[in-house]
Amino acid sequence: MQLHNLQKNKTNRSSRQIGRGGKRGTTSGRGTKGQNARAGNKRRPEMRDIIKKLPKLRGYRFKGYGIKPMVINLFLLSKSYEAGETVNPTTLLAKKLINKKSGKLPEVKILATGTLVKALKFEDCLISEAAKVKIEQAGGTILSAPAEK
Repeated sequence: MQLHNLQKNKTNRSSRQIGRGGKRGTTSGRGTKGQNARAGNKRRPEMRDIIKKLPKLRGYRFKGYGIKPMVINLFLLSKSYEAGETVNPTTLLAKKLINKKSGKLPEVKILATGTLVKALKFEDCLISEAAKVKIEQAGGTILSAPAEK
């Protein structure tokens, strides 16, 4: 036997690599062509982006974050109240000027639109600066007001 007569038992050729990974043949379950079939495809799922864009609010039930008070103008009060009556969320609800929000009495803010001729007493209502001036000019009093957030 001479050197030029020697033959290998196995050939040098390796099997053609297709798809990589698993036993799914040519495309390995990636479909054909395009961005999704390529290596390094790291696009985020659409739903994740929607979730990420939602504001993250802290605390149990967000503690009144973003809740605006119900607005009542002075001209409505002068129509529906008699002189000397008390204006508070419960009396406003009784006169159907406000509605409950999810079963609770909402915060109420009095604004200065219109004129007030009668002397009224105000309790537990947020009151704008211009409305304060008009209430005091009409002889009304502000008994107690919640602290603004």
